[in-house]
Amino acid sequence: MFAIFSLVSWIGASLTKMTGQIGPVYDPLFYDVMVYIFGTMLFAVFLLAVIAFWMRKKGIGVSSKETWVKELDKHYEREGTGLIPEESLK
Repeated sequence: MFAIFSLVSWIGASLTKMTGQIGPVYDPLFYDVMVYIFGTMLFAVFLLAVIAFWMRKKGIGVSSKETWVKELDKHYEREGTGLIPEESLK
């Protein structure tokens, strides 16, 4: 029983010592930098989502839709795929 308590105590002390060397105890700007990095990543994901949406809607060039996409759109429109039941053609 004492050996288990000793081992747990040693692990806790080791983790405390390690986080003291890398975490907020060592660097007072730790949380500020982490929030900055996390915010930058969130903004990058948001920006990629906006670019992907714009490319999906507008395309890259004037006639950027390929022929197979046009045929697929015609098929979906003819079959009513992806529409709510009130809007479907059937």
